Amino acid sequence: MKKVALVTGASSGIGREFCKIHAHRGGDLVVVARRKEKLDELKNELESAYGIKVHIIAKDLVQPDAARAIFDEVKQSGIEVEYLINNAGFGGIGKFHERDWADDSAMIQLNVMALTHLTRLFLPDFVKRDSGHILNVSSTAGMMPGPLQAVYFATKAFVTSFSNAIAEELSNTNVTVTALLPGATETEFGRISGMDKTDMFKSTADARKVALDGYNGMEKGKLNVISGLPFALRASMVLMPFLPKKLLLKMVHGMQKTD
Repeated sequence: MKKVALVTGASSGIGREFCKIHAHRGGDLVVVARRKEKLDELKNELESAYGIKVHIIAKDLVQPDAARAIFDEVKQSGIEVEYLINNAGFGGIGKFHERDWADDSAMIQLNVMALTHLTRLFLPDFVKRDSGHILNVSSTAGMMPGPLQAVYFATKAFVTSFSNAIAEELSNTNVTVTALLPGATETEFGRISGMDKTDMFKSTADARKVALDGYNGMEKGKLNVISGLPFALRASMVLMPFLPKKLLLKMVHGMQKTD
């Protein structure tokens, strides 16, 4: 396999678009998601359309041993990964003290632990050969606290901070780490999380456009890529650091109410 990208959360939404973009540019893929039937469909579509090779790994990254199992399978298959795209993640609405702890614990495992573990497993090989790109999908949500989505917003703040920190650690190498910070995007994510009922999801970005912005930014070695925000919201994001914190919290709280 050549120019291999490993994409998590590959079966739908932004992850599927990453796969299509990479295949269109002639690269092979390792696609990871829970739903094998969706991965089989993706494999058949991309191999037929672009003449590339797709290796399927059906794993649930909520399971603590999943990252290691994925890495071991890739190594045992003799595949050299050049692009690591940590896209898998999920969110959920509700007051922290009322939400099911199992759901929030799984969110932390997927959004933080799995992403961090996969990065730690693959990064030494990138550094050793002095080449490779990592793209971690964060969110503009990580730029502020998130009342009614306290854990989700916090996980995305971690992703951006973690990505930026290791990017600096690698600044004297040819390995790059990019954080993609999408706004509300038209994917399954909004419906499954319940966020599609909030004001934040009244206007959503196209998943293809967000994926293309992220992929191109990754190839250029950008630190952060913000995508999918209308101009007015993008402008307001610039002002957010200067707002009184209590005012900001009330604004975000109001935007995430579903009743």
